[in-house]
Amino acid sequence: MNPVTPPAAPRPGNRRLWLAYAGCCVLAWCLFVLAGSEFDRGLDPFWLAVYQATTMLWAPMVLGMAVWPVARWLHAAPIGLAPVALAHTGAALAFAGLWQGGEFAVNTVLFGGDHAGAVLLAGLLWRSVWGVVVYAAIATAFTAVLQARSARAAAIHAAQAESALAKAELSAISGKLNPHFLFNTLNVLIALTRKDPARAESALMQFATMLRYVLDSKRGAEDRVLLTDELDFLRDYLALEALRLGPRLRVEWAVEERVLADELPPLTLQPLVENAILHAVALRKGGGTVTISGRRNLTNQGLELTVADDGPGCEPEALLPQPGQRRGVGLAALQKRFALDFNGQARMHIHTAPGAGFRVDLFIPQP
Repeated sequence: MNPVTPPAAPRPGNRRLWLAYAGCCVLAWCLFVLAGSEFDRGLDPFWLAVYQATTMLWAPMVLGMAVWPVARWLHAAPIGLAPVALAHTGAALAFAGLWQGGEFAVNTVLFGGDHAGAVLLAGLLWRSVWGVVVYAAIATAFTAVLQARSARAAAIHAAQAESALAKAELSAISGKLNPHFLFNTLNVLIALTRKDPARAESALMQFATMLRYVLDSKRGAEDRVLLTDELDFLRDYLALEALRLGPRLRVEWAVEERVLADELPPLTLQPLVENAILHAVALRKGGGTVTISGRRNLTNQGLELTVADDGPGCEPEALLPQPGQRRGVGLAALQKRFALDFNGQARMHIHTAPGAGFRVDLFIPQP
């Protein structure tokens, strides 16, 4: 199968950029007019200030739009800081020269070449300096916009990568749970086939129902199932385990009816019950009791689930990733799953001590 290439992120529009640029130009023009007006002397100085502001600022305002492609190209160019600074210096000098050239052309049309040349020579130095300063201000503003866009795009890409990684890990975790469960169940059925073929046939029907549930729940890592369906699946699993363990396996149920329609990830309870059977029932001659409870959290209306056993328990330090740890693959995978899923709102707590059994409390937020 060919890998699917994700669509490229849409290029951000420049409408807001040019609206902001136009607003800055209007503001600069207004300030220039106000600075040159003398209202106490009538309207003549005001109209003169309007004329001077328009004839002097039209060129840098128009040329400023050409700074955008220059800044964008230098921002994306794979060159060092020194070449970028050198290119901007050359562009600033060109900006200043074109500014004066544009003003000279307008003055030539309006007042003739002699007047235009005299104005050019009179203000050559200070207008060259102002040209460099104005270019630097415009280029700095455009570069800041480009850097902000790059930072935002990098943040979006990082979030997308993190989300894809989390989904991949959830899928991998779900894939670990199901084969682990199937392997143990098949061992039970093989042993039962040798002892009691008639009961094995009935057990195979239960296993087929369970297998259908497992296959349905593998649609995706973010799928949810009803608690009542998860409990039906769990009862079939316990019935198969009871064929192997007999009266040594004792199960107590304490599930409130009002939470049966709550949602949770598929195969959430089975690995917890499997670990309880493995450590609290199967290894003890007198067996043990597994307690499964579900209730509504009255504070936030979330679903609270508990799987507990009366087995030997263990030291809390044994829960750390160590060879021969008490927790088992299913428990470790479920803990990782809860860390990745539900936007960090789901919780999983383990309570144990030597001689005090083993209890896992789950909190699953509801829509």
